[in-house]
Amino acid sequence: MAWRSFVAMGDSFTEGMSDAYPDGTYRGWADLVATRLAVESGPAFGYANLAIRGRLLEQVLAEQLEPTLAMRPDLVSFAAGGNDILRPKADAAALVARIEPAVARIRAAGADVVLFRFADVAAHIPGGQRMIGARAAALNDGTRAIAERHGAHVIDLFADEAYLHPTMWSADRLHLSELGHRRVAGHVLNALGVGVEEDWMLVPPAPQPTPWRLARSADLKWAREHLAPWVNRHLRGRSSGDLVSAKRPALGPISE
Repeated sequence: MAWRSFVAMGDSFTEGMSDAYPDGTYRGWADLVATRLAVESGPAFGYANLAIRGRLLEQVLAEQLEPTLAMRPDLVSFAAGGNDILRPKADAAALVARIEPAVARIRAAGADVVLFRFADVAAHIPGGQRMIGARAAALNDGTRAIAERHGAHVIDLFADEAYLHPTMWSADRLHLSELGHRRVAGHVLNALGVGVEEDWMLVPPAPQPTPWRLARSADLKWAREHLAPWVNRHLRGRSSGDLVSAKRPALGPISE
């Protein structure tokens, strides 16, 4: 099938952090998927990316769902809830319950939908499994059930052991690297039955184990440079996306 239009909804995962273009804006897996789909569909193909870093699920639904439906796309990707589960009081079951009606509406409008089981970010964060592992698993399992009920494509990044490799992640350990985004794009295109560049699915050899002292030093550096600023923003009720707007708010050709 040649999709004529694609709208990407979500947060930083879909905006493309930390896969930067030379001008400092972000590319990410959705731009890569759109570029490949445009080859299949031709110059009339339209792509919009409404995702904004830092957005919680309710913000994604409030800000992005109606504009997406108004564009009447053939294909929609929906990835949200990851920022919510970083918060200790988040209710994963409630998140799943809010996602399902949105997916149902998109499917009822005639669009194919791509959902995600998120990669295991907790594996790269000190104490991550204890802090967010259970909530992340519940969100992932609920998303898979939604996909099954509504005939959506589900991209199971959690089951992909390549994402245990540190080179798939940026220095902040929360966002994917260029390699990580390319592999997501490969998974999405394979699920859609579209050809993919072989090197997008390549994984570097596993690194040698890091000596304990160096690993702890790296953890402290990460906490100082990335965790502390995130906690500070959260305590002040601020978000990294407060002054950011969607990079492609309306359907347009890839050349734009």
